Amino acid sequence: MPEASRDEGLAHVCVDMQGLFACKTAWHAPWLERILPGIERLAERFAERTVFTRFVPPSTLEETRGAWRDYYERWPEMVGDRLDGELIELVPALAHFVPPARVFDKTVYSPWWSGQLHRFLRAEGVSRLIVSGGETDVCVLATVLGAVDLGYEVILPLDALFGSADATHDAILDLYRHRFQTQLTVTDVEHLLAG
Repeated sequence: MPEASRDEGLAHVCVDMQGLFACKTAWHAPWLERILPGIERLAERFAERTVFTRFVPPSTLEETRGAWRDYYERWPEMVGDRLDGELIELVPALAHFVPPARVFDKTVYSPWWSGQLHRFLRAEGVSRLIVSGGETDVCVLATVLGAVDLGYEVILPLDALFGSADATHDAILDLYRHRFQTQLTVTDVEHLLAG
């Protein structure tokens, strides 16, 4: 199949590959470094069709409400006025892909909440998404479920996903494989790039 037609309607959404999770913070996810080479390969292959999401904590605790207030009270060092702003940035290995890759910021787990990402992807003719990044059982989960709800075909390269807790990472991968098998394609980076 010619490359152009194989990739038609395809975009790569890379979730929250930021210093917040790569560095030694309260949210450090050691697996991020392990899966980074696979994500680099995807971003290189699909540079013009890659969207990086960034999770952006509030500037102050007073900006939060409800359960999000409880969340940030648990990790007050991760609130903007106490947080090194550089940690919001993409990890250096991926930052150089922007542009042509694009960045969408979000203040909640789901990148779909504001509607901007969905509008952008639809305007670009996107109907299929490769989802990579982390965390598998939090922001990736919100990305995947929202994409399914919006009608996107979702492709998950398992070796390009990270979590911070092995038990929940493994459990959610099992859920992806067996509960959503008609709406998700589970693969790995090698097969995806070769396909």
